[in-house]
Amino acid sequence: MAKHLEVVDNAVTPWVWSALRQEAQIVMRDEPSLASLMSAVILHHSDLAAALSYQIARKLSDQELRAMSVREFAQEAYAADPSIVTFAAADLRAVYERDPACKGYVQPFMHFKGFQALQTHRLAHWLWGRGREALAFYLQSRMSEIFQVDIHPAAVIGEGAFFDHGTGIVIGETAVIGRDVSMLHGVTLGGTGAERGDRHPKIGNGVLLGAGAKVLGNIKIGDNAKIASGSVVLSDVPAGCTAAGVPARLVKCPTCEEPARTMDHTLPSEVLPG
Repeated sequence: MAKHLEVVDNAVTPWVWSALRQEAQIVMRDEPSLASLMSAVILHHSDLAAALSYQIARKLSDQELRAMSVREFAQEAYAADPSIVTFAAADLRAVYERDPACKGYVQPFMHFKGFQALQTHRLAHWLWGRGREALAFYLQSRMSEIFQVDIHPAAVIGEGAFFDHGTGIVIGETAVIGRDVSMLHGVTLGGTGAERGDRHPKIGNGVLLGAGAKVLGNIKIGDNAKIASGSVVLSDVPAGCTAAGVPARLVKCPTCEEPARTMDHTLPSEVLPG
């Protein structure tokens, strides 16, 4: 799987930005006590990149790393690699489309820690790729402290990712995640011991990882596969199949189309032999 994942839809960013602004204006009208917040975080800015840099700085800054400094290197990253913002727009759209509790784009942009942790990682990953490892690790630490999500800066995550709830997600250094992947709280993409090198899972496009799923080792999870909640997966899972149990076994293939988009966590009764 390629280390640099392609941008699929460049048109999503202006569309999401327009919707985000419209929703912020509605919030200002309906809840005047939040008017200044909507203005500062969203409406004051000219595009999604500017608003995102402000929001990340607002969330991550502390006494050691001031908000202005965070915003400056975030803006530097977005200018150097606009695909980071395109991915963020796709991530926002993924939350709205897949989370039945989500009422629009303002909600995840302002409040959902899964989305915010993912955007922190995208920035840390950019820093990591330019040899700024100390700052990338600092962001990883802040992400873990604030959002309870721990992603190594070297991990690769494709666009349209959805971290539902986010709490307790752990993703290791050499993990690679494809496009349009959904995962719930407590998911671990980890190693199996103290070995070094390429030691973490490779997750295909459209995969659904249920709450508490543990996928361990340098194994491959095929496109549109489904990992049932609480499962421990130690071997490859073919495309379109579901793995369930401890240790995980395959159940009837295929089980459903596009599980990451439908968020279909149901399991068939038929278990494959083996």
